[in-house]
Amino acid sequence: MLYFLIPLVLGFALNVASAFTTEWSRRWGERRGRQVTAVLRNVLGIPVWVIGLGIAIHTPSPTLFASTPATAALAWTLLAAGCVLIGLALTALRSKAALPSTHDTLVERGLYGRVRHPIHAAMFLVWAALVLLHPTEVVALACAIGVCWTLVQTGAEEADLLQRMPGYREYMERVPRFLPRMHPRGKRH
Repeated sequence: MLYFLIPLVLGFALNVASAFTTEWSRRWGERRGRQVTAVLRNVLGIPVWVIGLGIAIHTPSPTLFASTPATAALAWTLLAAGCVLIGLALTALRSKAALPSTHDTLVERGLYGRVRHPIHAAMFLVWAALVLLHPTEVVALACAIGVCWTLVQTGAEEADLLQRMPGYREYMERVPRFLPRMHPRGKRH
């Protein structure tokens, strides 16, 4: 029943390892460091955890609640919003998302002007949507692990970004991590 954990956790671990672009580049040079990061994330990490999630979705398990048209509508809305946000964030990052480098420059346009990690913020919407679409104990466990992984991935990426991007510390102080501010700093009513 818990076989999904093997690819899910392995994929998440590979994804976290991909966050250390600076370290891989120090060990093996800039070009190979970029390649290691890309393989860990794009070739191994994401596909492997997606397989684990697929196995979880197809694993028979007790349901947590009865699905209704309202929960299904909410789930599809959250899923669509998450996918749109991920697409917009990837567009803003361009090749930096797939092939990060120690020579990357800080992206502060678009969603990145409002939150530091729009892809990760969108993943929270995706995790919630999946539980609403497949309200089983196994899917809830997989998504809870996904939430934990998202938080760990964010911390690992920020540790790396602090090393390789001048100005990232100031950006961290100015721009919130996941949720945009309702009122810009200094303009609260």
